[in-house]
Amino acid sequence: MIIVPAPTEPFWLGLPYWLVGAILILALFGAFQVYYWVGRKLGERLYDSRIGVKVGRERIAKIEHVVEKWGALAVYGCFWVPMLRHTLPWVAGALRVSYPWYVVASALGCLTWAPMWWFGLTAIVWGWLELASASPVTATVVAVLAVALVAWIVVRRRRRRGAEKQLIS
Repeated sequence: MIIVPAPTEPFWLGLPYWLVGAILILALFGAFQVYYWVGRKLGERLYDSRIGVKVGRERIAKIEHVVEKWGALAVYGCFWVPMLRHTLPWVAGALRVSYPWYVVASALGCLTWAPMWWFGLTAIVWGWLELASASPVTATVVAVLAVALVAWIVVRRRRRRGAEKQLIS
């Protein structure tokens, strides 16, 4: 049986489990506001910034198209798409998406996405720790398989990107 910490008992730094989760949600919300305002300040210079160069002009153009089409709804949706989560808020700021709508969309995203990861990740970690206390060998095998799966996915994606680049060239 997987045991998740009691919500009111001290969990991390003496804070209850629910409060740590709430602080993480607020931190994520704050980060999204910073992303927006940095993007708004950078504007067109976003393309030439270190982040813009790393992301690439083509990707930023695709993200701009999503933001132009969906507006603040794209901000909510970006929480559920891995790389978009870290780039769309900058672009939303650069494109000057309505800030009140941006705040609403990012708040809803934080309130729905962050708890899923907070509770889900905690359940996985505690479940693995319980498995490790019952059977260290099985827990080691599970950890090795998880790392191998992540490595396989990363290698596969890099090979696919390399093949796409060769087709384009």
